[in-house]
Order: sequence, then C-alpha cells, then structure tokens
Amino acid sequence: MSLNRLSRETSPYLLQHRDNPVHWWAWGDEAFAEARATGKPILLSVGYAACHWCHVMAHESFENAETAAVMNALFVNIKVDREERPDVDQIYMSALQQLGQSGGWPLTMFLDPAGRPFWGGTYFPPKASYGRPGFVDVLRQVSAVFTESPEKVEKNAQAILTRLKTAAAPTEGAAIGIDDLDDAARRLVPLIDPVHGGLKGAPKFPQSGLLELLWRAGTRNRDDAMKALVALTLNRMCEGGIYDHLGGGFARYSVDEIWFVPHFEKMLYDNALLLELLALAHADTGDALFLQRARETVGWLKREMLARSGAFTASLDADSEGHEGRFYVWSLAEIEEVLGAEDAAFFARIYDVTKAGNWEAGNILNRTDAGVVSAEDEARLLPLREKLLARRAERVRPGRDDKVLADWNGLMIAALARAGAFLGEDEWVDTARTAFGAVTAHMVEGGRLAHSWCGDKMVVPGLASDLAAMARAGIALAEATGDKAPFRLAGVFLDTLEKHHLDPATGTYFLTADDGDSLIVRPSATHDEAVPNYNAVAADALIRLAALTGDDSLRTRADRILAGLSGAAARNVLAHGATLNAIATRLGLAEIVTTGAKGEALAKAALKVPFPLRVVVRAEGVTAVAGSVMAARIASAPDGGAAFVCVGERCSLPVTEPDGLAAAVSVILAETALVSTRSEMAPFQITSEGDWRPIKIG
Repeated sequence: MSLNRLSRETSPYLLQHRDNPVHWWAWGDEAFAEARATGKPILLSVGYAACHWCHVMAHESFENAETAAVMNALFVNIKVDREERPDVDQIYMSALQQLGQSGGWPLTMFLDPAGRPFWGGTYFPPKASYGRPGFVDVLRQVSAVFTESPEKVEKNAQAILTRLKTAAAPTEGAAIGIDDLDDAARRLVPLIDPVHGGLKGAPKFPQSGLLELLWRAGTRNRDDAMKALVALTLNRMCEGGIYDHLGGGFARYSVDEIWFVPHFEKMLYDNALLLELLALAHADTGDALFLQRARETVGWLKREMLARSGAFTASLDADSEGHEGRFYVWSLAEIEEVLGAEDAAFFARIYDVTKAGNWEAGNILNRTDAGVVSAEDEARLLPLREKLLARRAERVRPGRDDKVLADWNGLMIAALARAGAFLGEDEWVDTARTAFGAVTAHMVEGGRLAHSWCGDKMVVPGLASDLAAMARAGIALAEATGDKAPFRLAGVFLDTLEKHHLDPATGTYFLTADDGDSLIVRPSATHDEAVPNYNAVAADALIRLAALTGDDSLRTRADRILAGLSGAAARNVLAHGATLNAIATRLGLAEIVTTGAKGEALAKAALKVPFPLRVVVRAEGVTAVAGSVMAARIASAPDGGAAFVCVGERCSLPVTEPDGLAAAVSVILAETALVSTRSEMAPFQITSEGDWRPIKIG
C-alpha cells in the first residue's frame, strides 16, 4: 500500500492517515506553496487521535478511494493534529463559529491559498442524511464556487478575517471583587443539576473550573450547601460510567445527563483537573470514595500513560477494533466466566450488569444506582475488579497518543504535586518530580520550551499555554518539596511568556510566540476550553511566584493580565471559570512563610491547608528582596522559627507550633472575606442561554 506525505510525521494522529488514498499534506509552507502554484483551494481537516467522530469520517470518506479522488482533484488537502497545533485549531475553530456554526471535531474548513477561511463545518457524512449534506456534494459545490464565483469567496474570506480580528480586539475591563465572585457562584447554583450534579442537561462535561469556583465561594462563606454541589457532582462522576471502574481514570465527557454513557476517550488534562478536585473533596467530606478514586486514577496514570522518559503521554483512544468503547464494555457471560456464578451475581448487582446489557447489548460498568457500598463489600469487590482488569488486558487496547505535550504535562505535574503534598501521598510528588525533570530535560531547544515531543520531532517554540502550565507545575513542586530549582524555572518560563507573547493592546498574551509560525491572525483567547485559559493560569502563577520570591513586580504583571481578562469574564462567567479563580487567588491568597528551626515542620503543616487558598514559602529557600514585606517577616521571626500567615495587608501573629497553623489560616481568611470588595460594575445575570450579561438598573 502506498503511503502519503504523512508517513514522514511523528504525530500518532497524522500517522493514522498515512495510508489514506488522500494526498495529505502536513501543515506548513510546502502545502501553501502547492495551493498557490495550482490555484486550488485548501481543504483543512483538523482532529486528534482519541476522537471517535474523526475516526468515523476517516473510515467513511478519507479511506474511500472515490471520495479521495475528488479531494485530490479539487483541493490541496492538509491534515492537522489539533493537540500538536492548537494555535492552528483555535484560529479555524473561531472562524467556524464566526460563520454561526457550533464547533467540534473533526473540523473541516475550506481556505483560499493564502490560508483565509471562507466556509466550513465539522463532520460530514458520505451521503446526505439527517439534514447534513453529503461530503462529496460539499466538495464539488465548494470547488465550483471557488472557481466560478471568486468574488463571493473573497467577500466571505475578508468578512471572516475581519470578524476574527474584531473578536481579538481589547474589551473594556471590569472591576471584580470578592462580592462579585460570590454573586457569580450563587447564580451558578441554579444551573447545577440537583440530582446528578454538573451543569443541567446533556452532554455533561466535568467543568472543573466552575466546580472550583463553587468550592472557593463555599469555602470563603462557609456555605456547606454550595460545597455539597461540588461533592455531589464528583460522587456521581465517580460512580457513573464516565469513570473506568476497573482501570481508573475518567473519560472526557458523558453523552447523557447522568454520567452513564461516556465518550470513551481518556485525556490527560481532564484527569489532572479532577485529581485536584477529588483531593479537596476528600479533605472536606472525609468520604473515602474520593480518595479511592484519586488513588485509582494515579494508578492508571502510572500504568498506562507514562512515556519512557517519565513524562506523560496525551490520551487514550475512544475506539478499539473499529468500535467505540469495545475495550471497556462487558457481557454478563464473560463476567461469569471470569468470576464464577456467585461472585459474578454479586458484582453484577453492584455494577448494573444485566444479561440483556445496559448499552448496545453490552454493559458499561457503573454504580449509579448502587447506593452506598459498604466497606465490607468494597473489600470483596477489589479482587474481583483485579481479575476482570487482568482479563481486559488480553483485549485489543485502544490506541495511545504518545505525544508529550508540555502544557498538559504541566497541569498533571501540578495536580500530582499539589494533591500529593496535601494528602500525604509522597509517591505522587515523586512522580511529578520525575515528569517535570523529563519535560525540562528533553523539551527545551535553543533555550526555549517546546510544545510537543513525539519520536524525533518537537514543535517549537512552545505556546503560551506550555509556559503558563509548566510555571504552575514548577511552583507546585517547589511548594511540595522545598526544592528551589523548579520555581526558578517557573520564573524563566514566565519571563519567556512576557518577552515573546505579550499583547501590548490588552496586557494579556498571544497563544503563539512573536517568532513562531506566521498565521493569518495571531491567536489569543480569554475563555476556558477543555483546559483552563492559559492567561488565567499565567496570572495565578505570577501571583504565587510573587509570594515565593518577594518580587512585587510579578504581582503587577498578574494585575495587568487580570485587568485584560476581566471585561470578558464579567460578560460570560460560564466560559471564564479559570479567570475568576485567578482573581480569587489575587484577592485572597494566604501566604504562609516559614522560617527557623521549626520551618520545615511548619511547612509540612501548611501543605495541609487547601492548595487553592495558599502558597507555602520556605524562607530559607528564597532570597527575599531587600526592604520587602517578606524580608521584614523573616527578620522578625522569634528564636526557634515560626510561620507568618498573611492575606493582602493582614498578617497573623507568628505561629510557632504546627498544630496551630491551620487555625491561624482559617481565622485570617475569614477576616479577609468579611472586608467588602464589591465593585462598581453593573450587576449581571445568567440568561436562559447560559450567558452572563450586564443588566441596567432603573
């Protein structure tokens, strides 16, 4: 079988298409030169390795010789891995949305030879069905318009490009205070499903940023009902089919409203963000389920997602043997064969397994209706799950995307370091340290962090998301271990972000570097996507690094970023959870500075304070800026050492015993929360469509 140009690539997603009869090009100057030389339009297809519908369209159309012949005759065809080139994906996904269409993958866009989009869509079936035009019909019609009506193409391309540039223009900022954050959380409450958790309706995504927003507000205001909504959501996810009850780890989302049928792909970033929430929920509730799921998820991570370098790979596919979910679904007969009749009946009762099947004649393991499972039953279930996991290992595994992505690794490293130190899971911190070392050792080229590493190929320079997430990781590791090197590297990453990504017009950062690929627009975003917005991650990191170093100029940079994000966040809270959480960090971060002979014992006690709320500064591990508040605190420490807890301008008396630290933090956070910070911004409300918009009063 002949191979196309993608056979020279290393991305697992691109390699999935190397034997297509389509004459694919990878994204790059050569492809655009071909389009200019031939005068053909470009068909841009964007997807990722774990994407089920990407596989469906590939099988139906890209593997079909007749369809491929039409594509080859009429277009220059470019295939892009969105995880390898999220900058490219962001531009053309935004373009699709400017056309009034919902986004999603596979993304199918039509461009002129200059790369300007003029029309597009997502999945197209091979033949017209369910209101969707057939793919070959689309190809011929688009080609005809491009050839016969160039003025229409030019008009569309110019209009879309103008809209993209307008969307990236600065927006007026808004002053957001603690009271506004509390209002946002209270108005989010009615949107939470009171039975199943998560935002009402289907499909259901984890929405970790919004859950953290609720958790923070509930903690600030001692509102147990608000925090209970977070615990409810996590409980339903932990017991639902979205969780892999044998191997650990969460799928990307549930197609229904009860967390039952997952979209079976597993992504590194989802599990990182959920690991942090599980740790917080366990500490709040004492519920052993959350700790168990956290440990099982880390077990999955170490068993199935580690690259040889010690860094983490990107994802596991939804499909195996050409079918979505086949690897994870069971028949009752197979369970009986493995466990025997008596144990199988017990297992089936807990995990909703029936002879007829609960999904497509098979069974998705879930405990949605099992109620509280006793400790005795949990002990009996453990060896049964191990037997089934061993049998499952004999099946054809879903494909693993072996790319190492710096930004996704940064999120997972931070999660392991934070949750590990918080829960006393030292092995998690060690795993995080190894992964951080792997990324910083292998993914730096010419002094610059890369975005993606797979095989012998790196995508450089890295993106703003990489620098921000790896700064977050370095800070988390420094707190967890007391090692100075990670937070120094965090400073380097944030300085690179400032040097190569700054948008002077907004004070925020472009996704791409100033010396990166030339694109039709330079992508920039304020909203969260599947991962928290990189600008918000950077702002949070700068605030924490300012505490670690005593350098207030870092906090000034964070203020500038948050000012640039605040207008968009005030108008659409649901899309800006990470920004609101970063603002909460700025307004209420507890800086716990330890020093002296008791310093390390006090630092370990400080790590038991919930990590979103504090930063732990070992004074011996930093060089305080002369004349800074930190320098003054260290100089005033009593003999034998102490911890100082400060939030904003308020500081506790020196704490000399580890047992008293948590109470001191609680008191000063409560005192700070009582100080009104209500802004003068207009009140805002959630519309029925889920948007938050200003409303006029009187």
